[in-house]
Amino acid sequence: MSLEVLDCLSVRSINWQKIDTVLLDMDGTLLDLRFDNNFWMEVIPETYAGLHGLTVAQAKQQLSPLFEQEQGKLNWYCIDFWSATLGIDIAALKRQLADGIAWRPRAEQFLTRLHASHCKVILITNAHPETLAIKLERAALAPWFDALISSHDLGAPKESQQFWRALQQQVPFDRTTTLFIDDSEAVLVAAETFGIAHLVTLRQPDSQGPIRATTRYPAIHHFDEIDQGLPLHDD
Repeated sequence: MSLEVLDCLSVRSINWQKIDTVLLDMDGTLLDLRFDNNFWMEVIPETYAGLHGLTVAQAKQQLSPLFEQEQGKLNWYCIDFWSATLGIDIAALKRQLADGIAWRPRAEQFLTRLHASHCKVILITNAHPETLAIKLERAALAPWFDALISSHDLGAPKESQQFWRALQQQVPFDRTTTLFIDDSEAVLVAAETFGIAHLVTLRQPDSQGPIRATTRYPAIHHFDEIDQGLPLHDD
């Protein structure tokens, strides 16, 4: 891995002169994963329990194998699939709760500096296009990116090599000069397999979740740990 590593957790620095493309995840990277974790782990079981006359504990027990079966597949991120499977209007429910969508600390400042740099900046997310639209309404992400790409548009999740091949066809990039930041280590494994040279993960994707003690890839807590060398801006 090309990043300078201080220890198994920390990124010491990034030589931005050797980076020309930055691929950024959305949920858990730029946006607080608390919204999504709460939505799927609490709101959906509560709603499902109410529809079927179950306790929340019973609902979680019934939903758990369904979730496990689809995790890592495109369906896991597809609100059309879950709306049909669970009998819940997922998009409508997300819109009702959209006030809970929040930036991770210092993410906006990092995007501002990236936008002013020489780098091409691309959002790549497993979020369904409708979910992406809801997030964009709440957090003004779009102006900072050269492209916004949902894995659903490419027909495969980021965990798949099919996604990466399709992504490179759509927005060509040099794997050796590309930085990819994502909170999912499974996704980063796929990116590394594809040959992305510079990989970074997050220590605390969910602001109310635990700080990761160990990570497979160099990790940051906040973006100001790696923004040295990018153009300055007024906060």
